[in-house]
Amino acid sequence: MKRILIFGAGKSSTCLIEYLGKFLQSNNWLLTVADADLVQAQTKLGGIANTEAITADVTDSIQRKNLIQSAEIVISLLPPALHYLVAIECLASKKNLLTASYIDDNIKSLSKQIADSQLLFLCEMGLDPGIDHMSAVKLIHQIRSLGGSIHSFKSHCGGLVSPQSDDNPWHYKISWNPRNIVLAGKAGAHSKENGQIKHYRYEDLFDANRVVEVPELGYLAWYPNRDSLSYARLYDTEDAHTFVRTTLRDPEFCFGWKNIIDLKLTDETVQYDTDGMTLQQFFQLHFNQNGFSDWIEKQLTARFAQTKSLLEKLQELLAAEEEVDEAKKSELQDFMMVDNAGELMDINIDEVKNKAAATVAGQMHEANLSLKQLFFLGMDDDSTFINKGRCSAADVLQFSLEQKLRLKADDKDMIVMMHELEYSVDGKSHFVNSSLIVQGEDNLRTAMAKTVGLPLGIATRLILEGKIKLTGLHIPILPEIYNPVMKELEEYDIRFQESNAIS
Repeated sequence: MKRILIFGAGKSSTCLIEYLGKFLQSNNWLLTVADADLVQAQTKLGGIANTEAITADVTDSIQRKNLIQSAEIVISLLPPALHYLVAIECLASKKNLLTASYIDDNIKSLSKQIADSQLLFLCEMGLDPGIDHMSAVKLIHQIRSLGGSIHSFKSHCGGLVSPQSDDNPWHYKISWNPRNIVLAGKAGAHSKENGQIKHYRYEDLFDANRVVEVPELGYLAWYPNRDSLSYARLYDTEDAHTFVRTTLRDPEFCFGWKNIIDLKLTDETVQYDTDGMTLQQFFQLHFNQNGFSDWIEKQLTARFAQTKSLLEKLQELLAAEEEVDEAKKSELQDFMMVDNAGELMDINIDEVKNKAAATVAGQMHEANLSLKQLFFLGMDDDSTFINKGRCSAADVLQFSLEQKLRLKADDKDMIVMMHELEYSVDGKSHFVNSSLIVQGEDNLRTAMAKTVGLPLGIATRLILEGKIKLTGLHIPILPEIYNPVMKELEEYDIRFQESNAIS
């Protein structure tokens, strides 16, 4: 009996376990789920035949070795920092390994040993990374087969809350590892845009005005992923003048998260004693130590001052308009102004009024939203106790997110992915938009669990059945992987919609 070993029974394991469960008895396979929380592992298995749940501490070298030696293939859903422990034991025990995480330097250092051992370590086999690689490279290879040259590549992906479950000022709920949310973007990012390498500082990463239009959804904000450039080589698009991979969020999330960064709530250095401390007490203490009053002055008071000034000018404009007689009103409707380039231009007075009113409304909304989002995270919550011992601000922020932005039982999440490619074939310019929207079923069978777990499950089955015969360290950018996996994903309503325009 071949044993499939899964380390980790977290949020992403649900659909993976259910998928593999359908093939266990017919193939005489056994599925073992190892987790530090036995009850959680048992709950995830839910009585599926040919399965077992066990308590495991992956840092226990003897237990880790015994588990891996007894397996035919290993899937690690552990935090990325723990994959290396699993990988070195898989290498020593001659076992194939799959993960949904990025290949880090530690795993990369094993590349030659993996190849020499004729093992397959298939990483980045989830959603992002995973489905993004497979769908993008499949599209790129199709364009190349037509003799096309790719000039611009933009890939966006985000785990969001479904519109029907969007009921908070962050327009977000947690469907994956909350620690990754807290630490997102800390290393900054770089990409290639219009032929130039562009570097983004952490403080500038979350820009609510950097948006893209997604079919059927409207505008979402995006921030660049840490490292886009290494994938330009892997995707064979190094000649493109633009190459960027991004994460999608609601614009108001990015607006609020920039405030979170400015207020040092993602800081991991300063420690607080949180036993017996409420969220309200933490926020008060942290803000007192990090210039909250100055931030309020800068972010809110200044904004209200701008609003007041605009309102006064708008009132003056309206008064002036009322003073002129009807004969002169038509002359007042259009008057000459100078633009930023020093050129004279005609301005319609109604347009001025509308723009001023919109600016005032926007400033008032932002001022209100800033506080609304902070209050939602617990700035005035005197009943929720943290009780986590010594914690950094980032630790408390994670606790707050887990409390305030968790998916309720009937909530649905949503996955959005979109590729934008500009290319040319036979002298004609093309623009292709390939988009994917997946809705979750509930707070367990989430769109995130589905799109992370199913690619892993499908690849595992194909390896065990001998249909994927690769060896070495790989990500899913080869046809041998992406063709069968993407084809089967369509059976689970994970399919892309494409539009192609020619200019």
